[in-house]
Amino acid sequence: MVNCNGIIQENTSIGIESNRGFLYGDAIFETIKVLDNKVLFLEDHYFRLMASMRICRMEIPMNFTMEYFEEQILSLVQSLSTSNAYRVRFSVYRESEGFYLPKSRQVQFIITASNLNSDLYSFQKERYEVELYKDFYVPKQLLSALKTNNKMLQITGSIFANENGYENCLVLNDEKNVIEALQSNLFMKTGNTIVTPPVSDGCLNGIMRKQVLEILKKMEGIEVKEISISPFDLQKADELFLTNVISGIQPITKYRKKEYASEFAKEMLIRLNAKIRLS
Repeated sequence: MVNCNGIIQENTSIGIESNRGFLYGDAIFETIKVLDNKVLFLEDHYFRLMASMRICRMEIPMNFTMEYFEEQILSLVQSLSTSNAYRVRFSVYRESEGFYLPKSRQVQFIITASNLNSDLYSFQKERYEVELYKDFYVPKQLLSALKTNNKMLQITGSIFANENGYENCLVLNDEKNVIEALQSNLFMKTGNTIVTPPVSDGCLNGIMRKQVLEILKKMEGIEVKEISISPFDLQKADELFLTNVISGIQPITKYRKKEYASEFAKEMLIRLNAKIRLS
């Protein structure tokens, strides 16, 4: 079942031959976790979607409130009723004829959902080796921080990782700084200092990145910095870990010849799950 513009149905019956999301990547999306009929980090997802729509010059409907956003997600999830936890994709695309210049800026949306195996966040894999992906680079610009349908770098990078036996790859910007993984934000621990790349470096403005930063800034004895990370910095780190709303936190265990601990990532995982349960 899918939710297409507020109607729950088996499929959308939308022809891709005239769909701007398919033809030009004229679409944005949010990946959302729903737990026990609750949209996690609802406000953050809604306001990021609204900001992305404005940046992409999409027309935001008058009824597109946060309550409407939540209602449409939960109406789909409740029609499934097969799990306590879901991965939801909320896609918004410009519904218009035209070529690069659309004849209208009005939008439509599609929501899909799939079951998740676990309610609480946990480490998905014990062994997690990564490598740099250097075939393509992310430009330092505002569009790089958005979740648009243009994900060819992430696709080719995922194929590269799969072909070479890596769990993931780290992505570089056009200044050759490390900004993120293929589908996650990156955090680096060296001593008592935690560093994550700033959004201005071209990394995704991640929802889980924001949650983790909020937790870190409340911890005593921890210094948090949003500064650029060079590939050389990775070799000096004590821990590296990745974050996104579906996996939560995933420690990196190996990069090239360097192996990393994961004790701090484990502590962060406990704090993250506690924050969700208390919210």
